[in-house]
Amino acid sequence: MKTLLISNITITDPKKDSISGDIYIENGEIIEVATAINKVADIRIDATGKDWIVVPGFIDVHIHGSSGFDVMDATPEALNGLASALPREGTTSFLATTMTQSDEAIAGALHNASSFNADERQAEMVGVHLEGPFISSIRAGAQPIEHIKTPSFDIFEQWQELSGNRIKIVTIAPEVENGLVFIEELTASGVIASLGHTDATSDVVRSAVEVGATHVTHLYNQMSPFHHREPGVVGAAFLEDSMTVEIIVDCIHSHPKSVELAYRQKGPNRIILITDAMRAKGLPPGTYDLGGQDVEVTNKDARLPDGTLAGSILTMENAAKNMKSITNCTLAELVAMTSTNAADQLGLSNKGRIEPGKDADLTIIDGDWNVQMTICRGNIAYTKEVMG
Repeated sequence: MKTLLISNITITDPKKDSISGDIYIENGEIIEVATAINKVADIRIDATGKDWIVVPGFIDVHIHGSSGFDVMDATPEALNGLASALPREGTTSFLATTMTQSDEAIAGALHNASSFNADERQAEMVGVHLEGPFISSIRAGAQPIEHIKTPSFDIFEQWQELSGNRIKIVTIAPEVENGLVFIEELTASGVIASLGHTDATSDVVRSAVEVGATHVTHLYNQMSPFHHREPGVVGAAFLEDSMTVEIIVDCIHSHPKSVELAYRQKGPNRIILITDAMRAKGLPPGTYDLGGQDVEVTNKDARLPDGTLAGSILTMENAAKNMKSITNCTLAELVAMTSTNAADQLGLSNKGRIEPGKDADLTIIDGDWNVQMTICRGNIAYTKEVMG
């Protein structure tokens, strides 16, 4: 039995007032949260005299890679490398995200994901986000057009079986042939249909919502924009209260004022911060691969040779800092946008909150949202003081 006691720290939950107190953890599970806990533990973290705050571990529902690794590499080493890198930025759970590629490449990545289980000091892969190939060629972005396919539930079922039923979100363009039927079939199977890489009208979005779509992939990017005579996917996403939207808050994919607009319109309970990061995250500038394409990476962004954005090099830590700077949102709202909303959207009842019975996935930050320590299922996975 492994026990951990975190004491004299500010504890933040999206639905409760922050308290100064203690958290007692046993075998990877939160057992007790109180103003004072008088128990002996194998490991004690004492935050006395520090400006430390503990929040639920970040959940990134849209990430392709980091530190030289990519989900589409389809190797155990790639998922191990990604899961090992993420605690450094406060992420304790993620969806391994694929991209539009050949059937064989996607099948390989999904089969690889089927058998991956993180170790005790890695971020947990809680599923797969299938981004493409059922998208619009008009809004392909960095997704290779030659591999785009008409939505087929038969193909999806084969891929879902290959993945070990780990596909949780599918990005789809609802306006393409068979799109709405596919969304209805996805929803009936318990998989989240996310609208993205789409040129849909607002009326088509409404139809997609009626048959089950609940999610929007990287709001603003690679979707029909708002226009006063046709609100597009962006306008519809703002108006459809049931829809949760992902946002890449790196101030490159979306202007800060656009981020503020989304925050005001959707509210903090319908926004999920994501990175959409590719393999160059955490590495020096240079040329890197994304789905067989060369990507030029600088200190701030990643682009194809023609200038198209190709994922990001954003961390969840910086996404949260940027969101706070842009919107002046509360700590509890940031917790919702970095963790709780994602947990709720994915149906992860054991994550996203600091309360007894939940997984001990915790991120300790300072007052400026710098990650000081990351705890994955009760195990210290990253410590800034030791690892730099």
